[in-house]
Amino acid sequence: MSASPVPGSPVRVTYIISAVNKALSFEWIAKHLNPHRVALSFILLNPADSELEQYIREVGLPVVRVVYRGKADLLRAIREVRGQLNVWKSQVVHTHLFDANVVGLLAAWSVGVPRRILTRHHSTLHHQYFPRAVYYDRFTNALTTHIVAITEMVKRILVEKEGVKPEKIRLIHHGFDLGTFMQPQPERVAALQQKYQANGRHPVIGVIARQTEWKGIQYIIPAFATLLTQYPTAKLLLANAHGDYQKEIQALLNQYLPAESYEQIRFENDLGSLYQLFDVYVHTPIDDHSEAFGQTYVEALAAGIPAVFTLSGVAPEFIRHEENALVVPFADSAAIAAAVQRYLTDPSLRAHVRTAGQTVATQRFGLDTYLCALEDLYCGQ
Repeated sequence: MSASPVPGSPVRVTYIISAVNKALSFEWIAKHLNPHRVALSFILLNPADSELEQYIREVGLPVVRVVYRGKADLLRAIREVRGQLNVWKSQVVHTHLFDANVVGLLAAWSVGVPRRILTRHHSTLHHQYFPRAVYYDRFTNALTTHIVAITEMVKRILVEKEGVKPEKIRLIHHGFDLGTFMQPQPERVAALQQKYQANGRHPVIGVIARQTEWKGIQYIIPAFATLLTQYPTAKLLLANAHGDYQKEIQALLNQYLPAESYEQIRFENDLGSLYQLFDVYVHTPIDDHSEAFGQTYVEALAAGIPAVFTLSGVAPEFIRHEENALVVPFADSAAIAAAVQRYLTDPSLRAHVRTAGQTVATQRFGLDTYLCALEDLYCGQ
C-alpha cells in the first residue's frame, strides 16, 4: 500500500484520535503544521460529530469520522481505518489515546504503513489502576516504529516498566500557542467573570483538573476552607468538574464549604480567558508519576497566574520553588493553604513568579519548537 516519499513532496501523515470532543493542541497542529513538509489528514474515532471535527473541516484538512462507541465496534473500525489509509496512501500514522492506539496501529501495521507512531498520553495510570490494560500498552508499543514520550517520567516508565528500547523513543514536550494564555481578549475575560460570578470576589482560587483521585483536589478543598476563615469573600472555581471521583469531591465540598463559596464548571472552552479570573492557581497531584504531562503547569505560568504546585508529570523538569511557582509536598492541605496565603500577602513574590513563569514557558514550550520536532520525526530526521 505505502509509497516511498518523493523528494520535495510533503509526507502524507494521518492522525488517528479517539474520544476527543475538543482539544486545543490538535487544533494548533491542524492549523500550523508546515504543509510543505507534511500533508496532514485525520481519522477521528468518535460516536458522533465533535468540535474538533468541525474545526478540522473549517481549516480545510481531510477528516473522516469512524463511528466508535466501544469494543463492539473494534473490528469494523479497524476495517474502516484500513480502507481509509489505503485511499490516502498514508506514509505515517500517528495515534493518540487508548482506542486509537489499538485500532489505528493494528490497521496501519496490517496495510504496511512504514512509520507508525503513538504519543504516550498516560503515565502509570494503567499500572496503578487498570493492570490488565498494561498488556494492551505493551501490544501497541510493539506495533510502533516510534513512541513519543511527552516527559522524562513517561520515558522512564516506557523503558523501565514496559521494556521499550530507548532508541525507539523520542522525547517531545507538548507545545503551546502561548498567546492564547498571555494575551486573552479583555471582553471575553469580563464575560467569564460575570458568567461565573467572580466579580467582587477575592481571592479567586482556580483549579482546572478532572475529578479523579490522583489529581489531589481532595487536599485543595480543606485548604480553601482554611483560607475562607480569613477571606470571607473568597471563591473556589473548580473547572473540568467531572470524573470518577466526583461523588467524593462533592461530599468534601458539602462538608467543608458553604455553597456560595465555590462553583463547579464542567467544561469551559475558553481556557485562555478562564485563567485570568484566578488570583492564585492550584494544581496538586498526589505523586510524581500519575500525571503524564500536566498541560496546566505550562498554561498557568503562561497566563501569568501565581501558582501552587506539587511536582508531577513535566513539572520537575522546569518548575522551581520560589522562582516560577510555590512548590508544596504531596497530599498536604496545610501546606497548600500556607502557600496561597504567602501569595496573598506578598505582592513582590507574585510579581516575581509571574515574570519568571512567563519567561520559562516561552523558552521551553513554544509551539514552533514542538511543531518542528514533529515534522522532523515524520520526515525521518
